[in-house]
Amino acid sequence: VQLQAFGGGLVQTGDSLRLSCAASGGTIGGYSMGWFRQLPGKEREFVAYVRWSGGSTLYGDAVKGRFTISRDNAKNTVYLQMNSLKPEDTAVYYCTASAQYYNSDHYYRAGSAWNYWGQGTLVTVSS
Repeated sequence: VQLQAFGGGLVQTGDSLRLSCAASGGTIGGYSMGWFRQLPGKEREFVAYVRWSGGSTLYGDAVKGRFTISRDNAKNTVYLQMNSLKPEDTAVYYCTASAQYYNSDHYYRAGSAWNYWGQGTLVTVSS
């Protein structure tokens, strides 16, 4: 499955932005979907994940309460709604898909849990 993230841009502190991730070459219905972010020279950071069934989500501590991940299997698309953006949210955001099935959601925090990575979209939050 190929993933393409889009919707990034330049916003100001406190603004909202919604990222989308469109999948092609397969359906996302059987995949858990996630978002990571990274800045050059920094470690990749887990942002959010939604289980393949849609019944469970998990967020990184830095975004909890501000970001919401959702999926629309009919549109083969995953979304990341980002509210109350801060300058430290500035990064390239990557969409991911996992065919792995773990009992615990926390395994999905690791990059190794993810099989497919899309090209990122840059989000810049100015102060």
